[in-house]
Amino acid sequence: MNVTINQKNTDLPDNATVADAVAHVQARPPFAVAVNTQFVPKTRYAEHALAAGDAIEIISPVTGG
Repeated sequence: MNVTINQKNTDLPDNATVADAVAHVQARPPFAVAVNTQFVPKTRYAEHALAAGDAIEIISPVTGG
């Protein structure tokens, strides 16, 4: 299935979850995830199924002043 992760087209297995997307990009904490602009809590990564065409954003906080 084709999805977009951080604005890059990516192929994931048909039954992929948010956890699979996070593993695919090897994200290191801390980060937050949104699917189609909707925040997904960490406790739901393994159960939140993805669909073809979904836009996933994996965002790390930026520090500074």
